[in-house]
Amino acid sequence: MSRPFVPPPYPYDRLDALKQVAAAHDGGAVDLSIGDPCDPPAPAVVAALATSDSERRYPPSVGTDRLRAAACSWMARRFGVAVPPVQVGAVVGSKEFVVTTPHWLRLRSPDRDTVLYPAVAYPSYEMGAVLAGCRPVPVPPTPSGGLDLSAISPDDARRAVLLWSNSPSNPTGDLDDLAGVAAWGRSHGVPVFSDECYAEFTWQGPPRTILSEGLDGVVALHSLSKRSNLAGLRVGFYAGDAALVHYLREVRKHAGLMVPGPAQAAGAVALDDDASVAAQAATYRRRLARTAEVLSRWSGIDVPLPAGGFYLWFDAGDGWAFAERLAREGGALVSPGDFYGAGGANNVRVAVVQPDDRIEAMARRLGVA
Repeated sequence: MSRPFVPPPYPYDRLDALKQVAAAHDGGAVDLSIGDPCDPPAPAVVAALATSDSERRYPPSVGTDRLRAAACSWMARRFGVAVPPVQVGAVVGSKEFVVTTPHWLRLRSPDRDTVLYPAVAYPSYEMGAVLAGCRPVPVPPTPSGGLDLSAISPDDARRAVLLWSNSPSNPTGDLDDLAGVAAWGRSHGVPVFSDECYAEFTWQGPPRTILSEGLDGVVALHSLSKRSNLAGLRVGFYAGDAALVHYLREVRKHAGLMVPGPAQAAGAVALDDDASVAAQAATYRRRLARTAEVLSRWSGIDVPLPAGGFYLWFDAGDGWAFAERLAREGGALVSPGDFYGAGGANNVRVAVVQPDDRIEAMARRLGVA
């Protein structure tokens, strides 16, 4: 007899006890656990949100012409790729897309039942598979990071509805071999979905997209939450293979998935704004370097800088023990690595999303000048 689905504890809810420990410090907790941007969005984006005059009408599920044109223009400027607007669709934040897409693709290919995703990854890849009734199959990393495609069995490849790539990775910051991932997907007939929401914060080389390898068989996912400090607005887009995008656009219409009109108007303005993103990237690079210095000097652990993203990811021996000690001594909250898969149990993820003065407050508590 089948059993009813019982949602597991949400990973970040497990930090509640440590929140109380950190909050006991004078000045309260320094929350470095969630990638929740603290810096303000550009004023023009806020103005667009308030003045779009679109709040009374149902917004198009696929995205307004203005939003999709802005997405195409941004991809051309940032990556040098040309994508027709008809091969772009809006999403209600990238997490929604990550979790719902396996279900839509299994309906499209009912003879397939497997979702392939990075073994050390944001937990929504696995949960999307579970909610779709699919087999979640983690793909281990190579020694240099990225997906070890050689570890995928022929049976799992045959049964896969999709393969997720995430580059730069959350939580590791590693960069994937997107050309190799695209080639593997095409050779095995598996759609590849490349989550690229941290692409603007690529520190080793230029930002990259899987769409540079051609649009056939691949879909790139982008978000304004990180690049434009708009996590509360829930705006993103997907782009790529004509047949996949057309199918997703149509099925998502029936599911009632619509980005609010004012949010789409603001998102279009944000995609046109490269200057504020460059300034934000400089801010994150500074915070990464300073936070790594503070934690290394306090703990004696080597805290390397990532190849991309705004997270520090390092081996702390025991992720929970490190998080508990940091909450107790520094009043700071970080994420134990087992949130991102069993392979991260020894690690810690630190999101450098707090203002500089809060990072310095942590440093003073830890006795690091």
